[in-house]
Amino acid sequence: MLGLVRMAVRLAADKKAHDPVVLDMAEAVGYTDYFVILSGGSTRQAKAIADAVSEGLRAQGVRVAHAAGEREAEWILLDYLDLVVHVFTPDARDFYRLEALWRDVPRLPIAADDLDGAD
Repeated sequence: MLGLVRMAVRLAADKKAHDPVVLDMAEAVGYTDYFVILSGGSTRQAKAIADAVSEGLRAQGVRVAHAAGEREAEWILLDYLDLVVHVFTPDARDFYRLEALWRDVPRLPIAADDLDGAD
């Protein structure tokens, strides 16, 4: 599962996603094990990031179970059951503050090689 998380972060980084955070949700909720939270600089970039994650994981045989928010692209949610990817614009991320809401759950470190392709 951590391989899938790392792949999602790497795919997002390839599209210049910023401020990635990985939360270990396994002990906090019953519907997923990990949240990946990251931002794009605009709705257009958020959509490109979500598309890259979705297409990249699909190429590995992993299909999204549910997606939401793609049309507005302020907050795009990609649900892979054990992993939920949240792609925000900066304003939406600041408004919803998922990291603050889940501040008591463990954060996983993101290795530099997970961000290969990001400048």
